[in-house]
Amino acid sequence: MTTRILPAVGDADAARSVTTLLSQLPDAEPVGPVGDSTSLIDTLARLAAESLDELPEVVLVHERIGPVPALELIREVALRFPAVGVVLVTGDTSPGLYSAAMDSGARGLVGLPLSYEELAQRVQSAAGWSSGVRRHLGHGGDSPTGPGGTVVAVTGAKGGVGTTVTAVQLALAACASGHSTALADLDLQSGDVASYLDVRFRRSVVDLATIQDISPRVLQDAMFAHPSGLALLLAPADGERGEEVTDRSVRQILSALRTRYEVVVVDCGTHMDTANAAAVEMADTALLVVTPDVVAVRAAKRMVRLWDRLQIRKAEETLTVVNRQVRSTEIQPPLVQKVTGTRVARTTVPAHFKELQSVVDAGRMHDLEAKSTVKQALWALAAELGLVRAPDGEPRAGTRLRGDRGSVGLRRGRHR
Repeated sequence: MTTRILPAVGDADAARSVTTLLSQLPDAEPVGPVGDSTSLIDTLARLAAESLDELPEVVLVHERIGPVPALELIREVALRFPAVGVVLVTGDTSPGLYSAAMDSGARGLVGLPLSYEELAQRVQSAAGWSSGVRRHLGHGGDSPTGPGGTVVAVTGAKGGVGTTVTAVQLALAACASGHSTALADLDLQSGDVASYLDVRFRRSVVDLATIQDISPRVLQDAMFAHPSGLALLLAPADGERGEEVTDRSVRQILSALRTRYEVVVVDCGTHMDTANAAAVEMADTALLVVTPDVVAVRAAKRMVRLWDRLQIRKAEETLTVVNRQVRSTEIQPPLVQKVTGTRVARTTVPAHFKELQSVVDAGRMHDLEAKSTVKQALWALAAELGLVRAPDGEPRAGTRLRGDRGSVGLRRGRHR
């Protein structure tokens, strides 16, 4: 079988050297090298949009790539294109860098100066892994045909601001418009998605936390098929088990979800730990829900600063949603934007809790009436985010359905 190899090398001399050696490998089909991280991601996205089979089996990332550093680029490729085997080419072959490369998603490391035997071995191993993943993803005839669906992380500035209601209604809106939609509850200690949607299900996100290779069948077994059409991945019934879900497992879980669903909405709750922080970091869109009061706005500001210090996400990359908005309050969306430094959604959600009380008490949020002003506002927000499919099949408004954001490590992250 021919192995297609795409080198990503920032230095012209190094690119020639790598390409020459690759051309000598048996059954290898080197593709013209790309010179920077942006070109690599754009090339892979274009190929993936055509078909999974168009992607190269192996990508070589040289340590001199830029502007995104090599490890961060590897992480982005591994998350967005999980069927591609990535190999790092570097002069530093220390155990520390090897471990960091593996944590980022690399399938191998080749030292400089290049050795034919080592390069052949690493490429062959990565290609074999890639072929196995593609066979696995192709099981049942429903392999992904693109870089994956969009991920929306919904976080509350503090408890009680309406985080779960927002997440549930966004997911219901996307599902009702025809998108295959998953709703994941990563409020690991006190998630309420099951209660809001009248679900009793033994499996949870914890069942996926220790699995290294999440196949479509394993993922399906952990999901609950809700009558509304949503696929639910629930928080554990026993909150202490949430500690079993790590940031690494969240990245694997969300990567698996986005290959299977067009829209993935994640309820991150209000308590930040490494697991839901990883979800915020991976998300194409991060929503921060706030109510128009001093305590909530201050909490939102603290949350944004926390994300900034941990290099999870910049303030300007965060979209704040004002919930329970009333015209008489002094705290209006422009003030929230000024205080938090975030962008504020054009859509605000009115303070009409009486509309919600009966469905919340019954645990049937999916039965909220269409005439509800709260539902209308949240579905309008879904349209603003581009989660609602227009009659012609395109997103109705807002951002593109498939985001271009990648992901970086929680502690080794970078500002974008």
